[in-house]
This record gives sequence, structure tokens and C-alpha cells, in this order.
Amino acid sequence: MSEQVLRNGNVMERSRTRTITQIAMLGALAGVLMNIEFPIPFLAPSFYQLDFSEIPVLVGTFAMGPIAGILIEVVKVLVHLVTMGTVTAGVGDLANFIFGCTFVVPAGLIYRLHHTKSRKHAVLGMAAGTLLTTAAACLMNAFVLLPAYGKAFGMPIEAFIEMGAAVNSSVHSLLGFVALIIVPFNLFKYTLTSVIVFFIYKRIRVILKGD
Repeated sequence: MSEQVLRNGNVMERSRTRTITQIAMLGALAGVLMNIEFPIPFLAPSFYQLDFSEIPVLVGTFAMGPIAGILIEVVKVLVHLVTMGTVTAGVGDLANFIFGCTFVVPAGLIYRLHHTKSRKHAVLGMAAGTLLTTAAACLMNAFVLLPAYGKAFGMPIEAFIEMGAAVNSSVHSLLGFVALIIVPFNLFKYTLTSVIVFFIYKRIRVILKGD
């Protein structure tokens, strides 16, 4: 075996180790951020909370690709489960994983599949991820999450609609709740995440050396 082959093998092994380490670190950071939540009372009832856990996930996805982004999401949710537990038998955590992947995977694909990676491609990717995640959140909340939360806390769907009406008086039905609460909340959350990543990614990429 030639010295060049050995050298290439060592480089690949170091690169693989660095990638695994970065996935673990970004996932752990995302898990911690997932535990730090803030209500947005002007947009949604208090049980919808804003967190910034998708920031390190999206940074890792841009730097290392969509597969890495999915793995970071896995680590994030596991860290959250270990440190905080769950009140929905894991339904909410599974939904968070699905939403996270729906956000970062399209963003990473659009950004990284172009030969010349640019801010334009990053913005297009984040916009696509934001819209797809908002649509997924509407479907998941209407058909899975709200019924699951209702069962967990012994509340009928009408109770959630009343809570939505307290925020926006135009909410009178489940459809209204989805359109006037879930849509604005998710657009705000993922747009804010996108804006933050837009301004910090180039600096963090230098550290990650993923591009």
C-alpha cells in the first residue's frame, strides 16, 4: 500500500471523525436550545412556544449537508427527551423532528446542490423550508397534535379554539385556528430562524470547515 493511499485514508478518517464530532456538538446545542422556550402571546396561545433549536441544525445542514442535518435533529430530540422528558408520549417530539427535517432538508438541498453556493441559494432554500414546514405544521396540528394534546390533558378541541380566539377574535373553528394561529406562528418562527442563520452562517462556517 503506497504512502499516498495511507495519507488519503488518514485524511478521510479525520474528516469523518470531525463530522461526527460536529454533528454531536451541534445536536447537543440544539437540544439545550430546545429546552429554552418563549411564548409569543400576540401570535399564539401559550402552549405554542418559540425556541431557537433549529439555528444550529440549519448551520450544520448548510455546512455538512442534509443527511448531517437529519442526524443533528435526531441528537437534538434525544437530548431534549433525556433532559426534559415528554408530556405527549413522544408525539410532540416526533412532530418537532418532522418539522425540523422539513425545514432544514429542503434548505440544505437547494443550497448545497448548486456548484456555486451563494446567499441567494441559501435564502431560496430557507424560504422553501419555511413554507413546507408551515404547511406540514398545519396538517400535523389539525389531525395529530391538537387531538393528542387534548387527550393528554383531557381537553376537547373546542378548548383550543377558545384559546386561539383569545389571541385572535376571528378564530371560530379548527380551520380558523390553523389559518390564523398556526400559519402566522410558524412563518414567524422559521423566518426569524432563517434571518439569524443568514447573518451568522459565514462566520461559523469558518470554524466548521464543512464547505
